[in-house]
Amino acid sequence: MDAMAAIKKTFFEECEEQLAEMEAGLLAMNEGSAENELVNGVFRAVHSIKGGAGAFKLGALVSFAHKFETVLDLIRSARLSATPDTMRIMLRALDIVSDLVRLSRAEAPIDDALWRPVGAELEALIEQKPQQQIQPEITVVPEAPAEVVDLGFDFAPTPISIDDGAVASPPDPQQTYEIEFRPSKELYASANEPVVLLREVAKLGETSVRCNCDALPPLDSLDPDSSYLSWTIRLVTAADIEAVREVFEFVDGACELSVALIEHAPAQVMPAVAVPVADPSPSLTVVPDITRQLHEARADSAPVLASESVAAADIQKDGGMASGQPATATIRVDLDRVDRLINLVGELVINQAMLTQRVLAEGLAKSSSTMIGLDELEQLTREIQESVMAIRAQPIKSLFQRMSRVMREVCAATGKDVRLRLDGEMTELDKTVIERLADPLTHMIRNAVDHGVESRETRIAAGKSPDGSVRLSAAHRSGRVQIEISDDGAGIDRKRVLAKAISKGLVLQGVELSDGEIDNLLFLPGFSTSESVSAISGRGVGMDVVRRSIQALGGRISISSRSGQGSSFVLSLPLTLAVLDGMVVRVADQTLVVPLTAIIETLRPASATVHALGGSASVIKVRDRFVPLIDVGAELGFRARRQLADEADGVAILVESETSTTHALLVDTIEDQRQVVIKSVETNYGKIRGIAAATILGDGRVALIVDVEDVVGISRSDTGQQINELRTGAGIR
Repeated sequence: MDAMAAIKKTFFEECEEQLAEMEAGLLAMNEGSAENELVNGVFRAVHSIKGGAGAFKLGALVSFAHKFETVLDLIRSARLSATPDTMRIMLRALDIVSDLVRLSRAEAPIDDALWRPVGAELEALIEQKPQQQIQPEITVVPEAPAEVVDLGFDFAPTPISIDDGAVASPPDPQQTYEIEFRPSKELYASANEPVVLLREVAKLGETSVRCNCDALPPLDSLDPDSSYLSWTIRLVTAADIEAVREVFEFVDGACELSVALIEHAPAQVMPAVAVPVADPSPSLTVVPDITRQLHEARADSAPVLASESVAAADIQKDGGMASGQPATATIRVDLDRVDRLINLVGELVINQAMLTQRVLAEGLAKSSSTMIGLDELEQLTREIQESVMAIRAQPIKSLFQRMSRVMREVCAATGKDVRLRLDGEMTELDKTVIERLADPLTHMIRNAVDHGVESRETRIAAGKSPDGSVRLSAAHRSGRVQIEISDDGAGIDRKRVLAKAISKGLVLQGVELSDGEIDNLLFLPGFSTSESVSAISGRGVGMDVVRRSIQALGGRISISSRSGQGSSFVLSLPLTLAVLDGMVVRVADQTLVVPLTAIIETLRPASATVHALGGSASVIKVRDRFVPLIDVGAELGFRARRQLADEADGVAILVESETSTTHALLVDTIEDQRQVVIKSVETNYGKIRGIAAATILGDGRVALIVDVEDVVGISRSDTGQQINELRTGAGIR
């Protein structure tokens, strides 16, 4: 990859961050927040995207982003109100910017029809602003020559004129500003020059400028990647504070800037670091060699494959710098490198377990120095593994914000007014899991609006708020991440769902189903309650895809609903797809691992508690209720089905399925409980029913990881009718 391609790749990666910031800011503005810094943050994000797009000649993106930031500038200067209608246009504009970035990244052709209609709406907002009085051109009042200050260098400073040809007469001074301007090293790296900015300030009125060299170290201690000079400017002008800030908008985020208003204060000439010159034009003394060295060294040493970004200082409402926490340094690394590191750490964990197993086989005492060292190695290995896994962990915020656009599109298609409320956006989850959740969440948000939330008229008739509400939340629960999608709609019409399932032949006539089982009919392939096919629903695809996608991630999905009050879908997902806490069991001379998150308890069944059901099925009585007993060895084909008298010899592991029902998995023995490294069976071998993945144990054995939900499904498909007989009180022996 050449240097320009690497820079372009970095630009588009940063665009994703800018789009996320825009989304968060605009949604907060849409909720009624009117903080200036919020608007400034969105403005900076749009401006950054426009600046980068201009460097790569992305004309459509530059043109649209310019209109977008113009409207934002009107809002932040209080010349345009952020009304609901205005915010609707702004949110559509955000979607267009996102599309333009995506198409530009793919180097796909961009049709003007994509962005010009919304661009015209932005132009209409711009034309609504009150007309501002045109400020007359003003000239710079020259400073008196200041005495030379000895900086300890062996060369003479060179005066640089900041007069850019302004010749008009200045207006009567109305207000005075004191500007503190300190460039960062990023400013020079982006090919900006402070002297040009100071010339632009001089066009606004009478100025006096002082170059602050206090931070300048001896020449032999100069760091070419650092920025040492800063400027203090006293400006007397009739322009407002926003006009002063606009001078520095192109370097926003690459400098420390403070603009303070000193009302009706007379202009004062500050001492300047300068040399007497014959030219009476205003002058600013800088050290050109140092400035050029800083610029050239930074440009030459700019990283290509990795980039370091430093958070810019926040600008307060009055223009002063916020005294926040020190900037946090980050580094961008290719995801393949992180994956390779995680795989290597996984192999380290396996080898550490194998080493411990072999030492134990030699019969060493636990108090021996070797065993103590192995215990310390195990603890250190676990800490390394957790730290490496944390590298892949990211806040789920980016995914949640993407759902805001889905919500806007569905509302536009259905004509409903529904608000999306987000909670727990900073909950961290493995990046791979986040990426693979996008499609399932999209289906569920669309269904919540289309099927769950009623029309405006129906809600009013039911005494509800005219606007619906969908809540998307995330939280950590017992070592997993729980994501909930809930709405305040009509809830699931279970009679209609069951009737539809019977008419489609998905359920036998006369079968009694619990509320949970009826709700889970929504996940059957080909099932839909829509009477007509639309662009959103009605084809019977979507929810079955959701279920399979969640199961592929090692997760579960459950439904709860109350008539007239709404429905809730809860996804329970592992924090990562790389490691798993499990219980190691033996079944018919095979070693299996049962995920610990699915286990409720373990027990040894007594003969009196095990009952045959119908033909080959069995149940176990646990605290006055019957639980289906599943012979794992028989279901996975390791052995023939055991006799009823033999089933009391094993160990029953009570697990909870995604339908919130309890089942008992019958295994021969329990060997251990440990954390294992997940290895894909499907990638290395092929899909095996009832098996989710595999792992390598400390003694070198390969153990299969049980897919609890799949095993329960296999058993349920064979014994569904017998379970129904059990509920009616028949069939038990």
